[in-house]
Amino acid sequence: EVQLVESGGGLVEPGGSLTVSCAASGFTFKNYGMSWVRQAPGKRLEWVSSISSGGGNINYADSVKGRFTISRDNDKNTLYLQMNNLKFEDTAVYYCSKGPEKGRGTQVTVSS
Repeated sequence: EVQLVESGGGLVEPGGSLTVSCAASGFTFKNYGMSWVRQAPGKRLEWVSSISSGGGNINYADSVKGRFTISRDNDKNTLYLQMNNLKFEDTAVYYCSKGPEKGRGTQVTVSS
């Protein structure tokens, strides 16, 4: 059974930084590309970033390009999203995903 457990969310001021993590289990993590998606209150799910199985191919949504960095540690079966220069509009529940499967998410709130 695929399990994706996100952690690291919290409250941060605009301009601040936060790193969220996703612990993966139940599948061979190193064989799969992974993504981060988010959902803000009252809005649809939004793709944020993706990384290939080996980490060599990375893509970002225009809204986060230059501020967010996706990475993975295949030895630790963990996916990361480092978020810098956070904005109010980054407030959302962040989910890691393996195709259509995703975890329960971690809340990131940007507020002064």
